[in-house]
Amino acid sequence: MRRIYESDALGRDDDDPHAPAERDDEGRIGALRSVPAAALSDRLVPHALRRRFVSVDVETPRREYAVGEAVQFTVTFRNRVPFPVSIRTASPLPWIWTVDGDVEAAAATVSLRDPPDEPGRFAFDRGERKRFRRRWNGLFRVTDSEWAPPEPGTHVIGAAVNVANAEGKGLTAETTVRIVE
Repeated sequence: MRRIYESDALGRDDDDPHAPAERDDEGRIGALRSVPAAALSDRLVPHALRRRFVSVDVETPRREYAVGEAVQFTVTFRNRVPFPVSIRTASPLPWIWTVDGDVEAAAATVSLRDPPDEPGRFAFDRGERKRFRRRWNGLFRVTDSEWAPPEPGTHVIGAAVNVANAEGKGLTAETTVRIVE
């Protein structure tokens, strides 16, 4: 097929819609698409550097909410480099969110999920931005069947990649909201 395009067998005309146009991809390398870039970067980029390439951000549309009102928030993870990056996580859950340190607003003694102890991966394509929208229902879990509203004041909504010492590795972010009567 390449011989046909490189020969004069086809008449090329930019004005005729039924004739092929001039090729403009002469200098482009097509073979790189077959290289598994994610696997290659996993082998070449050290884990400590991979963590530095990922940023975390937490945003809320408002700063004040009434007691018991649901709080919408957005968590954004971004790969800041032009090549794929993956981070090993402590479990198959790639990230977690907290309210005042309680995972998903559950009391520390009540577990919402029991993920397996096997590691997982949080993978990003080159320059990829992953955005997750969550909602805190404005309540804290006290027991399996009982929920209590928070005290009025400021509360911290945070998100972190599910790795050991995420804060020390720069893989966390927080925002504060004010709960009013």
